Amino acid sequence: MSAHAYEVSLSAGVYPKELVKTLNRLSLHSESTTKIHTREVVFEPLDAQLLRESGQEPVFLRAKKELTEPNSPWELYSYLKPESVRTYPDATVRPYVNVQVSGDALSFAAGLGYIKKNSIYKRGYAFRRGPLIILMFQQEQPDPKTEKPIPAQPDTLWEVEVKTASPVRDAPVKQTIDLLLEVQTIMKGLLDLRRQEF
Repeated sequence: MSAHAYEVSLSAGVYPKELVKTLNRLSLHSESTTKIHTREVVFEPLDAQLLRESGQEPVFLRAKKELTEPNSPWELYSYLKPESVRTYPDATVRPYVNVQVSGDALSFAAGLGYIKKNSIYKRGYAFRRGPLIILMFQQEQPDPKTEKPIPAQPDTLWEVEVKTASPVRDAPVKQTIDLLLEVQTIMKGLLDLRRQEF
């Protein structure tokens, strides 16, 4: 496992009626809280269809940029298939690589041989708890003409991701999973945090 860096995560959904209780509990058990508004773009390789026809799944490239921070860089990242549930039954553990890009990251991705598949915006909150980041957000779809975000409906489900703030390289994955399970215990009764197959 030392050849890869990993992202370790748990996920859940929150109905809007539970929003305030969930925010309060997360705030109480976190070191800091900030508002987020993130743009994410997903790219697939130019030969994605050929890969699918040959029985292979293409590896997607993703780009994200935090819109609340002026001049924030783009982050390009990619996930591989999650590790087996038999190996890690308590959390999603998947190989992960990332790099920050200054300037036009979308053109850079095209230069690498990728084409835009879709994009979304995420608006909500980020909580820090040690080496973990807890994201709580609603997805916003881009306007087809302007690419500007269309605000989510009030009854839209809130998504929660508890994950490593940066790829796990040196710390043992099992130790990181234990930190995620602490958050799972803290949020019991409000959030059903669990492993997700992406």
